[in-house]
Amino acid sequence: MNLPYGKDFRPPWPLRSGHIQTMLSSSGVRRMLLPRAAQTVMQGAEPVVVDGGGGVRLTGAYTAQKIRPQSRGLAVLFHGWEGSVDSTYVLQTGSRLLADGWDIFRLNFRDHGDSHGLNEALFHSCRIDEVVHALGDIAQRWPARTIALAGFSLGGNFALRAAMQTARVGIPLSYALAVCPIIDPSEGLFSLEESAPWFYQAYFMRKWRHSLQAKQKAFPQHQYFEMSELNQNLRGLTEAMVLRHTDFPSLQQYLDGYSVAGDAMRALQIPATILTAKDDPVIPVDAFEKLELPPNVELDIADYGGHCGFIRGYGMTSFTDDYIAARFNAVADKAALA
Repeated sequence: MNLPYGKDFRPPWPLRSGHIQTMLSSSGVRRMLLPRAAQTVMQGAEPVVVDGGGGVRLTGAYTAQKIRPQSRGLAVLFHGWEGSVDSTYVLQTGSRLLADGWDIFRLNFRDHGDSHGLNEALFHSCRIDEVVHALGDIAQRWPARTIALAGFSLGGNFALRAAMQTARVGIPLSYALAVCPIIDPSEGLFSLEESAPWFYQAYFMRKWRHSLQAKQKAFPQHQYFEMSELNQNLRGLTEAMVLRHTDFPSLQQYLDGYSVAGDAMRALQIPATILTAKDDPVIPVDAFEKLELPPNVELDIADYGGHCGFIRGYGMTSFTDDYIAARFNAVADKAALA
């Protein structure tokens, strides 16, 4: 099988702009223009609550394939920060894999989607243990010969960190793929503040504040933030969240807590792929170029694609769908021959 690579993604002008790719990736315009096939994963989807351990509950959606006599395997999808199981890129990827005969599980992180009322404590990016525990619950409830995981942006970071733990805790994960994952959170935060256009920080802050307001409404007896803290910039609000709601003594230690930079991924024992783009305005490419990776981890840096965009043309479909499907299918085919 000939696998697609980042170098194969050559969008037409003006889609060679990383900013246009990034802005279109989660836009309402894209959702309207996508073909109906990009949302088939929602048809017959079963809403699910999974066990995150220690009383934590996470929500998700399971869709069984109906294409093949036997499923290729279970594909688990992680959304990005302030995304959800119904984010456009999650639906499109899930629908593409469903068409290839994969069962699909789309997981919401804590406080994402409509799950703000399930757990009193706030979401933060170092809550990897509950995601790994949920992955174990998913693997037990929907056992499959092949379980493959894909995540986007912060979800890509979670996917890589989860993949480093699955062997230790006995979860039979076969493969992980991360699209534009956060590598060094310190660089990512600095990039949004200092080098990325202002509207990226404004976009994320608007969504985060809306999420925090939903959390406050769900638990009115608990004051999560002072109004003065909510009015701060990304760095200020993140630091307030760290000091109020985590055990980390400083913002830097929190950011280091979910970093996968440098040689951190040498601990990754299963096959994995990282796809990113040189023109990603949110996650600097420098962090990827500094990675020290084991032979089983493939790093693929495309010239174009923006942040989780990789939009082919005016039909708004994404190169990442075929990219992920080809690699998932190759892993499943290899397992079938074993």
